[in-house]
Parts: sequence; C-alpha cells; structure tokens
Amino acid sequence: MRYMRERRAELGGAFRAPRPVSGLACAPRSAFGGQLKTSGKRQISTTMAFVRILSTLLKDKHFGDRVVPIVPDEARTFGMEGMFRQMGIYSSVGQRYTPHDSGGILYYKEAETGQILEEGINEAGAFAAWLAAATSYSVSDFPMVPFYIFYSMFGFQRIGDLAWAAGDSQARGF
Repeated sequence: MRYMRERRAELGGAFRAPRPVSGLACAPRSAFGGQLKTSGKRQISTTMAFVRILSTLLKDKHFGDRVVPIVPDEARTFGMEGMFRQMGIYSSVGQRYTPHDSGGILYYKEAETGQILEEGINEAGAFAAWLAAATSYSVSDFPMVPFYIFYSMFGFQRIGDLAWAAGDSQARGF
C-alpha cells in the first residue's frame, strides 16, 4: 500500500489537480482592418467574409500556427483554394500525384507540413480531429484554435455524440 500511495502522491494526489494553462495571444484587431471596413455597395457572402478572416488568422506570426481549419468535405466549396498554396492541405505522405490544376495559381497542394485538414466525406473523422485539437490545451498544454467548417446539415448531423463529448471534455474551438 505504501508503494501505491507514493506513486499516487507523485501524480498529484487522488484526483488530478488542475494545472495552469498557457495563454494564447490573438491576432491584433488592426490585422482585421480590411474585414472591418464596409464593402460599400459591393455585397460579399458570409462564406467569403469567413474565409478572409480565417486567412488573416492563419497569416498571423504569433497565432497562425495554432489555427486548424478542418473541412469534412471539399474546401473549394468554401472558396478556400487560395489557402492551398500558402498553407497546404495536410497529408502524412505529402503530394503523391500531380493535380490536374498544377499549372494554375490556385492549385491543390498537399504536404506533410500542411495546415488545412481536408477529411473528405468523413464528418466523424473530421470532428474527431477537431476534438483532439480543441482539447490540446488541457491534454498537452498546447492551446490550438480548431475550426470545424461545414456548409450543410450533413456536416453536422452525424457528429452529435462527438459534440456532446466535446462539451464534456471542455473543448475549445469553433
């Protein structure tokens, strides 16, 4: 029993003790100058406005590498193809083929260092990735800011139990 009590004491007691969480500085408000101004008579969609804000967050030097865009379908649906070349789509094996649009400016770029998670038609897998990133602040003291990006009920209706688990886990993200 003494051995067990000593091991338990090394772990912080009978219950896990809360530990301080590292802070995370957000991009300054001035970085969003273009998004905060009126577009005049030109109307823009909410999707376009969202992609512009997300691009600004991703480009921030102190905050950008903590942002994780997760798309459970095709990111081009949201007009995110402009991010492919700069941020890359994560692939554990990199680009293993030549995309049909490789000669264009907005080509489909996969990379081992890619930041965008494009999961295909796999809502549960995409939300599981979101949940891992959203709880990284408490699990590994590395706060991240995941965005689960979907455009219809199909992106949300299959992940109800995972969303409930996210609430129980005190997940943080969008």
